[in-house]
Amino acid sequence: MKLYSKEELLQLNNLKKGNERAFEYFFNKYYDAILGFCIQFIYNKPEARGITQEAFLNLWTNRQQIEKINGIESFLYTYAKSKCLNVIRNNKVKERYKSKTLNKKERALDYDILKSMNFDSLALTELEELITKSIDDLPEKSKVVFYKKRYENKKNKEIAQDLNVTVKTVEAHMTTALKILRLKLTEYLPLIFVSILIS
Repeated sequence: MKLYSKEELLQLNNLKKGNERAFEYFFNKYYDAILGFCIQFIYNKPEARGITQEAFLNLWTNRQQIEKINGIESFLYTYAKSKCLNVIRNNKVKERYKSKTLNKKERALDYDILKSMNFDSLALTELEELITKSIDDLPEKSKVVFYKKRYENKKNKEIAQDLNVTVKTVEAHMTTALKILRLKLTEYLPLIFVSILIS
């Protein structure tokens, strides 16, 4: 387990109170890591810098919601991951990325976030097995919809055409799948990790 110094705990308390020096402390501590994280997936330094700055801006805006010191790191990585995926998805629309490429990048993002929070290799393997089993246990139609949405990156309309059902039916199956997965996985993981892994 990662240990945090008394100074970091003090800085978190000061940050929550709106102390700008405390914000600068965490900015200097995590900026390079978040920027590097973004660059390796979107390959555009100016855009990665913008995402990184947005992440810290949102940290400042939501600072009072951070309850634990490790919440700062997870907040920054989660925000950066979401924005990077938006960029990748936009590029997919513009350049017609293959879905396998998008999925590979997304899973790599998930893996890097978990590694950054000090999951060891055994824990990651067990986690992947848990997620795979939870997905396999979904009702058949909900599982098919989830796979097409999550792993093939298809839109609801495309899935509806593939399965010859209505868009509302697709939405209902996706809602069912996410609800079941959240219930199953939150027995073992904090909600933030569940959101990272199945969002």
